[in-house]
Amino acid sequence: MTKNSKKKLSVSDKIDRIVTNRIAALPVFAAVMFLVYFISVTTVGTWATDWTNDGLFGDGFHIFGIGTNEYEQDMTEYYQNNVWTPEVRSQVEAAVTAGVIGAGDIYDAMEDEDFEAFDEAFGSYADSLAGSGFDISETVDSALEVEGCPDTSEYKGWVPGIPVLAERGLDGVKCAGWLKSLILDGIIAGVGAVLGFVPQMLVLFIMLAILESCGYMARVAFIMDRIFRRFGLSGKSFIPMLIGSGCGVPGIMASRTIENDRDRKMTIMTTTFIPCGAKMPIIALIAAALFDNGWWVAPAAYFIGAAAVVVSGIILKKTRMFAGDPAPFVMELPAYHVPTFGNVMRSMWERGSSFIKKAGTIILLSSIVIWAGSVFGVEGGKMVFDLDIELESSVLGYIGNAIKVVFAPIGFGNIKASVATIMGLVAKEEVVGVFGVLDFEGLTKLSAFSFMIFNLLCAPCFAAMGAIKREMNSAKWFWIAVGYQTGLAYLVSLVVFQLGSFFGGNGNIAGAIISFVLIAAFLYLLFRPYRESKVLRVDSKKLARASK
Repeated sequence: MTKNSKKKLSVSDKIDRIVTNRIAALPVFAAVMFLVYFISVTTVGTWATDWTNDGLFGDGFHIFGIGTNEYEQDMTEYYQNNVWTPEVRSQVEAAVTAGVIGAGDIYDAMEDEDFEAFDEAFGSYADSLAGSGFDISETVDSALEVEGCPDTSEYKGWVPGIPVLAERGLDGVKCAGWLKSLILDGIIAGVGAVLGFVPQMLVLFIMLAILESCGYMARVAFIMDRIFRRFGLSGKSFIPMLIGSGCGVPGIMASRTIENDRDRKMTIMTTTFIPCGAKMPIIALIAAALFDNGWWVAPAAYFIGAAAVVVSGIILKKTRMFAGDPAPFVMELPAYHVPTFGNVMRSMWERGSSFIKKAGTIILLSSIVIWAGSVFGVEGGKMVFDLDIELESSVLGYIGNAIKVVFAPIGFGNIKASVATIMGLVAKEEVVGVFGVLDFEGLTKLSAFSFMIFNLLCAPCFAAMGAIKREMNSAKWFWIAVGYQTGLAYLVSLVVFQLGSFFGGNGNIAGAIISFVLIAAFLYLLFRPYRESKVLRVDSKKLARASK
């Protein structure tokens, strides 16, 4: 073997001096993951997803942007003449002076003559203005409902969306009303809501594939071994978690490479805390619906999952079930190289295709079930079928009412969020599918964040739970794993919501006290020393039977 001189370092060695440095390694890793989620969820991924949701599965889109400029110019002129009237401007200016939340955004949109920004701000803060005595809803709505308002579909280059084309086709064949509702409101709305987030997922998978192919992820395993070992796990436990970022099932199965049985069990219990591809639509939904596509939501979700892994490792290793030194970890660090296009695309497709297949099977069936539950119900003591039935009187309404009390302490004690959480056990993507059928409303920013945390940390989908059952090979350990995941998710969400409400001025003393007690208990479990038992207890009868 010919060694390089000590003074001469390869390019890989020079890079590793930074990315595997004891001090710089973690900040570099955090920055890399932030960039990955920022690109996939907030920028490139969001642009593609917005087009899919609003165009392909919405009203439609202008192909190659043809006709867009003309439409935007006409809309701006129309808003100037009919929407941004002196009455509306004076009301908004008065609201800004009074310090009403959101009034500044509406005012800025009018000053910039940006009708899209105005629509977004008006949709978010119209109720805020009305509640403060500055109601502009009637004026704006009436202006947008007149015949002279430009219709984007009348401009060149317009391509109708899938729901529009489907509705035209169904009307053309004089489809029955119930079947039309099933196809449009159930199947297309439910499955479309999930498929709308596929672009974000594909961008995420491409980014992760690039990191794996160039050799950086091998360094991450090396870095995490140093950290995980302090919490009772080895770098081998990071590999299943990395794989689980695509899908929890292969991530759980990858724990087979861990020789130590206790480490393997603990890895299985914590792997699904890292957001998988199926949870990405939940993160994107919350970020888009309530946080204006906030750049911080997706990285926060990832690091909450990582924190859950770390905290779990510390706490569980201090119990007798998981005590002991972690397994040794040895791996090769390959030289850095430029990823090939074929390998990146193949990795992306392997991860993304399973999600798309699931949308065509499990999510399709779930969407039909949700639709059926929303149109069948009980009125006047009789079972009825009504496309316009109130949600509270529907089958879903009765189910949601029965279970919503469980979720009330953690912020989302309403029918829709409760049903979405339960359906998420079938497939995490179905959380988005439920809101695609039932609409997204009734959650504040705090309760939505609590909702996201619970659905990220709680028991995974049925497929992943089946993998846990197979790998644990024990009903007892299966229920321990699922119970621990769900219990931790509930407690974390409870603390977040109750303390957030308390410090926001809307909480209650009892909830705050319980939250502080839970935090104290967490801290005790984190920092208490583990003491090995000095007494060995032996069942003499079992020992005698074993010797025979």
